[in-house]
Amino acid sequence: MAIQTKAKTVTEAQSKAGRRNVRFNTRGASLGLRSTSTPKLIEQLEAGLSFAALETLDTNSGLGITMLATLIGIPDRTLSRPKSVGRLGPEESERLLRVSNIFEKAAELFDGDAESAVQWLTIPKKALGGQRPIQYSRTEPGAREVENLIGRLELGVFA
Repeated sequence: MAIQTKAKTVTEAQSKAGRRNVRFNTRGASLGLRSTSTPKLIEQLEAGLSFAALETLDTNSGLGITMLATLIGIPDRTLSRPKSVGRLGPEESERLLRVSNIFEKAAELFDGDAESAVQWLTIPKKALGGQRPIQYSRTEPGAREVENLIGRLELGVFA
C-alpha cells in the first residue's frame, strides 16, 4: 500500500515515523571502527579512540553527546578537552566501546530499530533493580548483566 503525498509516493514501511534502521556487523561498528581483530581493537583502545568515534555513536544511536560523555566518565564541563585534543583517553575509550556494544546488542534485539533500542535502554527495568540499562552499563559487571538480560529477551525468557 502506498500513501500519496504532494511531491512523492511513500511506501507504508517508509512512513512509519521515519524509523532509522541500523545494522552493525562487527564490534565497535557503531563507533565507526572497522577493525575486527581483538589485538587491533586493543591497540586502538590503548592509543585512545578519536573524538569522532563518540560523535559517530551519537549519530548512530541518538543518545546525545552529553549523555554519552557522562556514561563514559567525562564531566560535561570538561567535554571540550577531548574534543580539542581530538582523542579520548584509554579508559574513556574502553567505556565508550562498552556502551557501544550495549547499544549494538539492543539494536539487534529490536531488528535494527535504533529508536526502539534507545527507548528500551533509557527506561528503568525491574530486572535491573529499577535502573535504566544504559546507566547500568557504566560498569563492566553492569554491562554484562544488561547483555544477559538482552540474551534472555532474545530467547523469550522474561524472568
